[in-house]
Amino acid sequence: MMRRSLICLTVLLSISTGLTRGEKPNVLFIAVDDLNHWVGHTGRNPQTKTSNIDRLAKRGVAFTRAYCAAPACNPSRAALMSGMRPSTTGCYHNQDFWTGFVPEGKSLAATFQQAGYTTIGMGKIYHGDTFYESEWDEYPGLPTPAHGQGVDKMEGFHEPLVHDLKDEDLGDWHTVNFCAQKLSEEHDKPFFLACGLHKPHLPFAVPRKYYDLFPLDEIELPPYQEEDLDDLPPAGLKVARPQGDHRRFKENGRWKAAIQSYLATVAYTDMNVGRLLDAFDKSPHRDNTIIVFWGDHGWHFGEKHHWRKFALWEEATRAPLIWVVPGVTQPETQCERAVEFMSIYPTLCDLAGVPVPEHVEGQSLRSLLEVPDSSWEPAALTTHGYKNHAVRSDRWRYIRYANGDEELYDHTADPYEWVNLAGDANTASVKTKLARWLPQTDMPPRRMKKTD
Repeated sequence: MMRRSLICLTVLLSISTGLTRGEKPNVLFIAVDDLNHWVGHTGRNPQTKTSNIDRLAKRGVAFTRAYCAAPACNPSRAALMSGMRPSTTGCYHNQDFWTGFVPEGKSLAATFQQAGYTTIGMGKIYHGDTFYESEWDEYPGLPTPAHGQGVDKMEGFHEPLVHDLKDEDLGDWHTVNFCAQKLSEEHDKPFFLACGLHKPHLPFAVPRKYYDLFPLDEIELPPYQEEDLDDLPPAGLKVARPQGDHRRFKENGRWKAAIQSYLATVAYTDMNVGRLLDAFDKSPHRDNTIIVFWGDHGWHFGEKHHWRKFALWEEATRAPLIWVVPGVTQPETQCERAVEFMSIYPTLCDLAGVPVPEHVEGQSLRSLLEVPDSSWEPAALTTHGYKNHAVRSDRWRYIRYANGDEELYDHTADPYEWVNLAGDANTASVKTKLARWLPQTDMPPRRMKKTD
């Protein structure tokens, strides 16, 4: 009886962790730059064409409300990879270059390397395609030129770009080639393979065939209200910057063209995700590999008169998050709980049987991967600069700025955040409840820029 019990326990542990033959699972870690929630399975924008990302979503659990730690590339990635929030490290903006705030040896890659994994990466995982060499066993650079043959000096945003490009002219093509090759190889240790895709980050320069998927005369603007800023406090108006990009787009008439460009660039990214999935399906590691797919933050296209990221509203903070975990996740499953990307580090450790370092601040999502509609108490926290925070629950978004200004939105009735309820006395208890998720400490800002 004792022997049978041990055998049953071993089988159950193997199933629950997705292991095969007692091996630790590999990790395929896919990061996409500036990919907001305009992907098919979230339903946010019906114009998008992301059949491959949606194909991946159908293989496991797709989170429809997942939020970044910061609405900018550098601090978002620094927080996710280090497990430490911007309010803990003081890495708040793109100018605060991450190596001055995140100590070597504390990253997700370093933790897996120390646990016996081979760590391999290519493309953009940290800001600027930089990394600590000691934390990676292999991390080749992109071939030159591999960013669009000179068009990377223009944004393709307020001005049109030349589109005489081929798929392989862009760096992401080569990143996927490299990762596909690594998936096809045998490895003597479990691997942590990071695939960092630059697109759809500016410049919106991709081959013309992707633009042709979205005829300009059929482009629809996002839901928008001209008077949307009327109930914002001064701090919110400062973030919106209606006299910046938004004024220029209204004057130059390129609002729809910018959306077309983004949708085209997302379609190019989706093509590369499809190539990676095809390679994964042929890989000898398919049955013993965890896949996690994430975008580093969201993007505005005129909502709240704002463009780009750099804000604490829904569009700037929400991005795709997909998990496929053998033996844990079920296919074609969505989770509607509000979660944060700070959970990626501890979740991967949990699933792989790697101890979670003490400095890691997020909580494992394992319970939601197993039962997506189970209860989930933590709210998602996003920080944009010193003492500017947003707390997102399943229903509410609460923003508190450094000067004390507030915004509150009820996403059940107001999914595009048009009505600020912060001044309504009836919402005082809601704000109090959400405020308990604000950080207890806020590291004062300091400048630690990248040096040559």
